[in-house]
Amino acid sequence: MDFPKHVRGVVVERRDLTRDLWIVRLRTERPVEFVPGQYVTIGLLEQNKLVERPYSAASAPEEEALEFFIEEVPGGKLTPYLHQVPVGGEVYVRPAAKGRFTLQETAERPNHFMVATVTGIAPFAAMVRHLAAREADTGPPQLRVAILHGASVAPELGLRAEMAGRARERSWFRYIPTISRTWLDPEWRGERGRVEDVARKYMDAMGFDPNSTTAYLCGNPHMIRQMRGVLERAGFERRHVKEETYWPE
Repeated sequence: MDFPKHVRGVVVERRDLTRDLWIVRLRTERPVEFVPGQYVTIGLLEQNKLVERPYSAASAPEEEALEFFIEEVPGGKLTPYLHQVPVGGEVYVRPAAKGRFTLQETAERPNHFMVATVTGIAPFAAMVRHLAAREADTGPPQLRVAILHGASVAPELGLRAEMAGRARERSWFRYIPTISRTWLDPEWRGERGRVEDVARKYMDAMGFDPNSTTAYLCGNPHMIRQMRGVLERAGFERRHVKEETYWPE
């Protein structure tokens, strides 16, 4: 069955992190153009009907394959079926990406504080990958980026190894993973607590003040609501706080 508004995508790689979290890479028959931070709509044919949902791309536009970090939603209309698509399986992709959750680069605000829960790191990963690719041509970017990435336990911190590695190699980037259910992960040696509990600590330590910083929040709606309060108390105006909520509260 053909869908003229879509292109076919083939799963070329997948990595399962937990029973309901996985990272998948798709190669499409035509390039999908997007700005880091935007989302791409993926669909599957179920009972002769195309079921679609948007997902933030974790890959940079320079990459040949699209990468997504996805969580299966119990009873969801798409993710339980998408979770079953193996390497070599096909999906449908809308070639026009959408969204305004993108990096706001200005000389007046060189600091970018990004807060994510679990899969919410995807758009931030795309931004960092793009900046790193651009660095090869134009030199280090004139900005500082920090990602505070929270989850219940360490296996849920998808892309942690890559982001930590990039942070070690680049002075303009810092990655801070934190987990909240430490009793389930006794070998964890990193930061402890929810992102809203430790955000101010790192903002203050890095000098990310409300006059020079844009804040970005992505993922769990409860976290976003709590972080709004943290940022407001720190003196941030709402116009300098960007949000991408992955599901209704």
